[in-house]
Amino acid sequence: MHPTSLILSAVIAHLLAVISPGPDFVVALRNSLQYSRKTGVWTALGFALGIVVHVSYCVGGIALIIAHSPVIFRLIKMGGGLYLIYLGIQSFRAKNQHYRFDEKAKQDVAWYVGLKMGFMTNVLNPKATLFFLSIFTVLLEPGTPLWVMLVAGILMVVNTFLWFTLVAYLFTQKRIRKVYVQQQGVIHHVLGVLLVALGLVVLWNAWN
Repeated sequence: MHPTSLILSAVIAHLLAVISPGPDFVVALRNSLQYSRKTGVWTALGFALGIVVHVSYCVGGIALIIAHSPVIFRLIKMGGGLYLIYLGIQSFRAKNQHYRFDEKAKQDVAWYVGLKMGFMTNVLNPKATLFFLSIFTVLLEPGTPLWVMLVAGILMVVNTFLWFTLVAYLFTQKRIRKVYVQQQGVIHHVLGVLLVALGLVVLWNAWN
């Protein structure tokens, strides 16, 4: 696969997963509404720093597996494809969530508190570990240049920060939050279909 296609596939898969509601989304929303938009942005930076950790151990670990056991790598790649399909099915089956936060009881916290909450939420999430392993089985192949991995990793960090900064800005506006809550079922279904399709592509590539 062409390096540009590898990067694009990995970044798109990551963006779909970031947009899908999960622990990071709930923490970002809570911090933005209960504290402040500024705290929401610091939380977004914490998530991005957590992504740096995931990218670092995935690149090193999977590269080592490739060098020593191509068979195990192929199995991991198939597992990664199946996990993406699983995420898609979970997104498709997800029930609408009712986010309730006490917006009247605002009492802001120090910047480093938001940063710490974002970092710890992301880096300690076991699902994030599985997801990044699946993503880098797409990205890493024997002979994949180091710059491809670095570019993809940097883009994932930037994507994470920009998306959750956007969450902090948009969801502090009642109208936009209301539209999201009303349409979240449609959003879940679209993301689910896209993740399943991407997972099937990964499985296909693993067999060939």
